Amino acid sequence: MAGGWTRDGGVQEQIDASMEDAVKLARNRLPGGEGSTHCEECAEEIPTARRKALPGARLCISCQSEIEKRQTTPAGFNRRGSKDSQLK
Repeated sequence: MAGGWTRDGGVQEQIDASMEDAVKLARNRLPGGEGSTHCEECAEEIPTARRKALPGARLCISCQSEIEKRQTTPAGFNRRGSKDSQLK
């Protein structure tokens, strides 16, 4: 049952769309292609276990962690369902 201005199933569609966006973002962040034996940021050797677990890795764990800390997370709401986005 929907409330307010939404139709039945509208809330679930927003949740599904948010999940699809999050999955696409995560897949885009995965490394691909040929990996490196040394980190591209600090030139430290990338451990063999990391290269086996994550093919295409180009950064050591510490450099990768720093980059992930700086990346912003998506907003907590689906912008397609925002009234502000409909007004523009």
